[in-house]
Amino acid sequence: MSVAASPPSKAMAVIRVSSGNFLEMYDFMVYGYYASYIGKAFFPTGSEFATLMLSLGTFGAGFLMRPLGALVLGAYIDRHGRRSGLLLTLGLMAVGTLTIGLLPGYETLGLLAPILILLGRLLQGFSAGVELGGVSVYLTEIATPGNKGFYASWQSGSQQVAVIVAALFGVLLSALLPPESVSLWGWRVPLLAGCLIVPLIFLLRRSLQETEAFQARAHRRPTVSQIMRSLADNWAVVLLGMLLVTMTTVSFYLITAYTPTFGKQALHLADIDSLTVTLCVGITNLIWLPLAGALSDRIGRTPILIACTVLMLATAYPAMLWLVDAPSFGRLLSVELWLSFLYGSYNGAMIPFLAEIMPEDVRTSGFSLAYSLATATFGGFTPAICTWLIQETGNRAMPGLWVSFAALCGLAATLLVVRGRFGTTAREMRPAE
Repeated sequence: MSVAASPPSKAMAVIRVSSGNFLEMYDFMVYGYYASYIGKAFFPTGSEFATLMLSLGTFGAGFLMRPLGALVLGAYIDRHGRRSGLLLTLGLMAVGTLTIGLLPGYETLGLLAPILILLGRLLQGFSAGVELGGVSVYLTEIATPGNKGFYASWQSGSQQVAVIVAALFGVLLSALLPPESVSLWGWRVPLLAGCLIVPLIFLLRRSLQETEAFQARAHRRPTVSQIMRSLADNWAVVLLGMLLVTMTTVSFYLITAYTPTFGKQALHLADIDSLTVTLCVGITNLIWLPLAGALSDRIGRTPILIACTVLMLATAYPAMLWLVDAPSFGRLLSVELWLSFLYGSYNGAMIPFLAEIMPEDVRTSGFSLAYSLATATFGGFTPAICTWLIQETGNRAMPGLWVSFAALCGLAATLLVVRGRFGTTAREMRPAE
């Protein structure tokens, strides 16, 4: 298959490259959905709040490895090619997933259990540090002229499929098993199911072809030191990229990974209600992402980025206040679908925008570093931060203020890019043909 092949071949290339991204996000979502059960299995403390915080902290700890993975694996991909790097990240991801899915609990292994769980999460985070960037860059480089936004949107689109599948597992488990069985062993079933599809995804990725953009580069194999020096020279681009991604990563983990915990712990709704809402969010995310990506190819990225961040600032906290005033399935669904619209529309334009502002010689490593820094600093700890904020303030609407802060970061970064504060002009931010 050639990357310059027919549209059906292009579609298969999108599926092949996005499959690993699906697995990475699927594993993260399952952990987030079952954080309270994983906490009981591996972090028993006698305090429900402390156990949950340890479990969510371990969830967030995996994201701390993302910047390191972005640097190490990003440099590997920029030097050796998109295809070989994406195969490497898949293998690392599979090892981390198997560790979490098969490891006995605290009662069997004692202190070794939480340590090994943490190591499994760190390995997953190291791999994920470059997975999103590698997939996004690959998709923008195989895109047909004038369609980079639409192609790049399927990086996030594959994540939404993962949200949907993980939520479906959760709904089925809640319907078929009593809560005691889910707490004891049922939460492992979705993780082990993810392990079973690793061989299929590996076969899909093995058939990937290298992108023409990478093959055409004059210096196809820059040294690691050259890549690191270029990243240092472009630190302002990476920093603004990090602020751009903050809006994406905080809103995403708020409306997906944190929803089951928020619904259960803060709103006292049934598990099946929160998981059903999460399922609906995954479906609507999958709708808005490609639509926004395609729209950004027509009207430009910046109008969408500015509109979504301003709307998030204006509505997120009031919507959360309305929800917690009288918690119900209907209100939770309404608020989450509105936030889904803002997230999906913003991210559909942001992914190609971020890829376009990164210098070509460090496109993967720069993109991945910006993305992983935002996720490690803000997004990955969103469930833990929101849980802590609610506990400390007694205000269950605090997640609305947290996502408003993220929207402010995204708006500031967009305006700085448009004004050319680091040498990039507004004209250059128009969709590339």
